[in-house]
Amino acid sequence: MSESVPEQGSERVLKLGVDLGTSRSSVSASNGVRQAVESYVGWPLDMVARKVLKRDVLVGREAIDHRLMLDLHRPLERGLIKEGSEKDVLAVRELLKHLVSLALAGADRESWIIQAVVGVPAEALRVNKQQLRSALKGIVDSLMIVSEPFAVAYGLESLVNALIIDIGAGTADFCVMHGRYPLEEDQRTLPIAGDHVDEHLHSLITTKYPDAKITLHMARERKEKFSFMGEPTEKVWVFSTVQGRPTEIDATEPMRAASESLLPSVRETMLDLISRVQPEYQDKVRNNVILSGGSGLIRGLGLALQEALEEVGGGRVRVVADPLHVGADGGLSLAMDAPASEWDKVAA
Repeated sequence: MSESVPEQGSERVLKLGVDLGTSRSSVSASNGVRQAVESYVGWPLDMVARKVLKRDVLVGREAIDHRLMLDLHRPLERGLIKEGSEKDVLAVRELLKHLVSLALAGADRESWIIQAVVGVPAEALRVNKQQLRSALKGIVDSLMIVSEPFAVAYGLESLVNALIIDIGAGTADFCVMHGRYPLEEDQRTLPIAGDHVDEHLHSLITTKYPDAKITLHMARERKEKFSFMGEPTEKVWVFSTVQGRPTEIDATEPMRAASESLLPSVRETMLDLISRVQPEYQDKVRNNVILSGGSGLIRGLGLALQEALEEVGGGRVRVVADPLHVGADGGLSLAMDAPASEWDKVAA
């Protein structure tokens, strides 16, 4: 990937790929910067919190770590900016400003023209595109909004006869690639993804151990490390308190059940999209299924989907090695290749 910085008049051009995620967001830049942050933004609750924190806004892991002192927002819901909340719109702007600041790596914003390709869930392209454009005003100069699975496909150069399944926290996004920009019928978005697994896991644990003090945040952190499908290879332990005493509880079966709750809808959508491909190309698509996104790393998910393909003649599922950055890397590749006619200008 090129790390050159093009010139435009007296100003330099910084090209960005941004993966705007419900749980995590990442940026890849033409100057070589690659960064990722948790998609959380928080403001101090009162003057005491502001005195302690010595800042007006916190983003990412810092916001999570200081959440008891903050008006904390996770502003993206199922990949969309939450409706009806001005604070969440402001939080998205702060998150985007933070990503751009990371990409600039201390350079003066005023001396750069910033062109950004932003990946969003396929559904967001239809219902949330204008809201996202408004959120980016004054933060970037030129903008291209694409679906997240298309950005993944572009970065991997899997542009022909491929099916991308990108499972994040808020949505599972599907995109069949035919060597062109995907059409609406080539794409699908499901609202069942990592957040669903978190909530189901939390419910199963608290039902099985009603005296244990387990938060959704604790359940999410264990899922991100130990989620699996199929037979367990080790016990999954969750550290909690029971009647005030530190206790380890066995969450192996709740973890498996919560993780496997994701499979039916993903499997059904994968098979349905493949069935809609013209018959002479179906075999190629079945053998080029690419699983991406943080929730795509659930152990055993890729194998379970590959086994599902046996019902329709067999196939191959490949799991992306670096799901945290692959969407942003793909966005950057697209930004580097895109001619001037592809860009929307974003007024300040």
